[in-house]
Amino acid sequence: MGNGNKKVLLVEDEDNIAFALGFLIERQGFTMSRVSSGPDALEAIMADIPDLVVLDVQLPGHSGYEVLQALREDARFRAVKVLMMSASGGEVVRKKCLALGANLFMMKPFSNVDLTKEISKLLGEDMDG
Repeated sequence: MGNGNKKVLLVEDEDNIAFALGFLIERQGFTMSRVSSGPDALEAIMADIPDLVVLDVQLPGHSGYEVLQALREDARFRAVKVLMMSASGGEVVRKKCLALGANLFMMKPFSNVDLTKEISKLLGEDMDG
């Protein structure tokens, strides 16, 4: 059956990072779409609710924080998992993301293995076997 029924929305404004992440996500068998700004992220989420949003903190338009807040304030999106990522800020940023309701925070750069593992965990896919 695979993971094809799980939808992942990638919100990342840097093309090279988005390309690498997108490759990993699709290789896991998830259906992936990508947007590159905060407003586009909210629009995409409203149009087609994903199972997981992989969300960068630094985005044009709205920050990842704003996108996350909007998501968590709307009952329709309660089940949506959010993986926040940032290249800067460390512990302060991590705490803020988790306080706002992110399921997980990862510092960039992270290893492909870690990302793959965390996404599988968030989407309830068992990696064994």
